[in-house]
Amino acid sequence: MEIHQIELESQNEELRQAREQLEISRNDLAELYDFAPVAYFTFDSCGVVRQVNLAGSQLLGVERRQLVGTPFTRYLADAQGREFFPRYLAGVVQHPHLQQCEIRLSGKNGSIVYGRFRSIRVSDRVGKDGFIRVLCSVVDGTLARRLQEDLQKSHNNLEITVSQRTAELARSNEQLTREIEERSRAEEALQNAYLEIKRLKDRLQAENNYLQQEVARQFNFGEIIGQSQALANVNRQVEQVSPMNATVLLLGETGTGKGMVARAIHAGSPRKGRPMITVNCTTLPATLVESELFGREKGAFTGAFARQIGRFELADGGTVFLDEVGDMPLELQGKLLRVIQDGEFERLGGNITLKTDVRIIAATNRNLVTEIREGRFREDLYYRLNVFPITIPPLRQRSEDIPLLVEHFLAKFNKKIGKTVRTVTKETLEALKGYHWPGNVRELENVIERAVITSQGSTLQVLDRFDSFPVREQDGAAPAPDGVGGATGGAGVKALSVLESDHILSVLLRTGWRIEGKHGAAGLLGINASTLRARMRKFGIVRR
Repeated sequence: MEIHQIELESQNEELRQAREQLEISRNDLAELYDFAPVAYFTFDSCGVVRQVNLAGSQLLGVERRQLVGTPFTRYLADAQGREFFPRYLAGVVQHPHLQQCEIRLSGKNGSIVYGRFRSIRVSDRVGKDGFIRVLCSVVDGTLARRLQEDLQKSHNNLEITVSQRTAELARSNEQLTREIEERSRAEEALQNAYLEIKRLKDRLQAENNYLQQEVARQFNFGEIIGQSQALANVNRQVEQVSPMNATVLLLGETGTGKGMVARAIHAGSPRKGRPMITVNCTTLPATLVESELFGREKGAFTGAFARQIGRFELADGGTVFLDEVGDMPLELQGKLLRVIQDGEFERLGGNITLKTDVRIIAATNRNLVTEIREGRFREDLYYRLNVFPITIPPLRQRSEDIPLLVEHFLAKFNKKIGKTVRTVTKETLEALKGYHWPGNVRELENVIERAVITSQGSTLQVLDRFDSFPVREQDGAAPAPDGVGGATGGAGVKALSVLESDHILSVLLRTGWRIEGKHGAAGLLGINASTLRARMRKFGIVRR
């Protein structure tokens, strides 16, 4: 027993010494953990901080006692890191080998720290709290990251510089090669190339100028509006002829929207990618119509200081819209016929035959059969243009469309003028529907614009005097204004042409024969001044 007692005491002494040694080692390890220059974190499998050393606390700028027991995702800098960290931690728990990653942390004073994580599972045993422990070392890689980014920027700049220098060298070599080749070419080939480039440049410049004018131009109304049967027939004809390459002749009174129909046909054709060039045969002076249509060479006539590209040459591959073709001078109709038949023409003052591929859309408010009979229009040109005629109905023949047009113009001019006129009384609509509208949709648009300007409040007040022009009878005519004479049809009803002449005359008398300007007759009638002069010549209206 004594021997056994001595052995037990010896073993207890060894155990005590081993425990003291273990305690010393533990304290040494704790000091090494606490004062290590690398940040250490111990997480449970849910990402909660269970232990952290002094370097980790300094890395985040948070006291150690505040860090312990808090989810580590709270100290991650962005949502991407907060989403990635739990997956990374779960991977460390599942696999015993060392795993690495880089996550952005929120450092002191809101700074961003690029933390480089090296993590490993401490043991497979579950702790008292039911979680497995994970030990992570975190190194501040911000400086290295910045150095790497700076290095990458320098590398990129160097690559750009090298690329630019290489491109410059390639351009220099290419330019030198081109110069050598150009010197070896014959003078005639060089001159031909120069002329071709100049021709294309002139055409492109002319096309650009024309398109800018078209964009800046304000159309009389933005879209064809209406649901009447007469307008539905027009739309059906437009759909039929648009995909074809046939020549179209648009017939109808002024202001009915022939230009809009022409644009609709062009927009639905295979040529819509090329421009539609408009030629107003009324507004162009007779001496310049040929120059505008076919172009001119420098010095073709007095004042022709430069060569000009004509509309047919400019519209190659596209569409030419001949507005008011009935007013074209008779001497030019033969040249137009040749272009339609053969696609050939010469510039004014030139002797080179040019080729063009265009689609012709013509429009007129004249009776071309009467014009042919009176010798003002070529019969062969008429048959060339009259391949697919479309008659645009006047507004008085589709009065059921007037409410829709009024609503459209109200919205347009409310926005333009800055008013809120939205209500139209039944009496106003009946008055508008009862008027015969010699200026058609263009005149209606002008009436609504004036009414929006003068209306007070939200109700449209139309001040135009429609009492002088009563509702037309069923045959489409209307009585003449008081005091205005003219030929009459059956049962005392005036012919349409006479009524239009009387209306123009009454407006001219009202304006004191003033045609242009803000308060001129053309503005009141809703037509261009040149169109009004053409109507005056047609009806023989002169001031006495």
